[in-house]
Amino acid sequence: MTQELQIIDLHRGEGKTVVKGALITTQYTGWLADGTVFDSSHERGKPFQCVIGTGRVIKGWDIGLMGMQVGGKRKLLVPAQLAYGERSMGAHIKPNSDLTFEIELLEVLTRDD
Repeated sequence: MTQELQIIDLHRGEGKTVVKGALITTQYTGWLADGTVFDSSHERGKPFQCVIGTGRVIKGWDIGLMGMQVGGKRKLLVPAQLAYGERSMGAHIKPNSDLTFEIELLEVLTRDD
């Protein structure tokens, strides 16, 4: 049974839009299905940067953040096959875990910048 990625815009941004290959800066929190926080850039005290759409992060992020605009806040309900699949990750994420993220988009940099 495959589940779909669910994208919920909590707040729409009005800034630059996420496109494939952009370097994005985010603040995020990730939860397991039981509500346990497994990762949070807020707790680390610094934003998370990654290149999007190129396989450097989980597929759920690569797909789920496309088209998002700076200043926006988005919730992603990521099924296991678009997260870590059958792999475990760190101490908390077991194989076949569905994950939930709340992501705030702070900045988008593209090659034109």
